[in-house]
Amino acid sequence: MRIATWNVNSLAVRMPRVVEWVDANRPDVLCLQETKLADAQFPREALSEIGYQVATHGSGQWNGVAIVSSLELAHVSRGFPGEPGNPDLEARAIAATCGGVRVWSLYVPNGRTVDSPHFIYKLAWLRALREALAVEAESASGLVVCGDFNVAPSDSDVWDPAAFVGSTHVTDAERSAVSALVDLGLVDLHPRALKGEPFTYWDYRAGNFHKGMGMRIDLVLMSARLAHAVRDAYIDRDTRKGKLPSDHAAVVVDVDPAGVGAAIAQ
Repeated sequence: MRIATWNVNSLAVRMPRVVEWVDANRPDVLCLQETKLADAQFPREALSEIGYQVATHGSGQWNGVAIVSSLELAHVSRGFPGEPGNPDLEARAIAATCGGVRVWSLYVPNGRTVDSPHFIYKLAWLRALREALAVEAESASGLVVCGDFNVAPSDSDVWDPAAFVGSTHVTDAERSAVSALVDLGLVDLHPRALKGEPFTYWDYRAGNFHKGMGMRIDLVLMSARLAHAVRDAYIDRDTRKGKLPSDHAAVVVDVDPAGVGAAIAQ
C-alpha cells in the first residue's frame, strides 16, 4: 500500500503536475494540503479519469485539504470535534477510511510569530487534535496521520538550528504538541532523502532549495502495527523542482500489503 502526502500550495496552479505525478507513481492514497479551493471548484474529473476518488474539505482561497484514493473512500469526516476557529473554523483536517486504514490529511496552522494570536491558535488546534486522535487511536487498528504540520520535531529537522531561534516551528511548545500525538501510540516516520538532506520544505526565497536550506515539517505519523510493515519511506525531491513547483516535496511511504492486512485484522 503506497501512501503519500504533499502540500501543493495552490492546486489550481499545480494540478497538471499533481495528475502527472499520481499517474506515474500510482499511490493508493495521496493526502493533499493547501489546495486553496472550495469543494465545488476541486478538479475531480482529471483524477477520476486515471482511477481516483477524491474527498475534499476546502472553503476558498486559503487552506484546504483533500484525500485522493484509488481505494474506496469511506467514513469521511471534515474537521474534528472541539476544533477551534480563528475565529471561524478553517479547512485544515479531513479523514477517511481507505482500504481499512484510517487516514488523516492535516494542514496545521502556521503560527506566524511566537507573540502572535495565531501562535496561540496553533497550539490550541494541536491540543484539540490530540483529543480527537486519542479516540481514533483506540478504535482504528491502522491509523495514518500525515500532512504539513508546520513543526520541525527536532533540531536535526532544520538546516541550521541557530537560524530559527525565536521563530515558530521549532519551539518547545510546538514540539511537545507533536510529541503528544506520537505518545498516542504513533510512530513518526523518518523518510530517506533521495538526494541531500531529508527535508520536505524549502522557502522560495534566496535560492533556499538549491542551497539545502530546508526543514522537515511534512510528517507521516503511523500506528505502530503499520509502521512495522513499512518497506520504504522517502522524500520525492523532484516534486520540488522544475516548472511551477510547490515549496514542499511529496513524502511517499510504502507499506507491505500483508502488514496492512495484519494490522487491520488485529
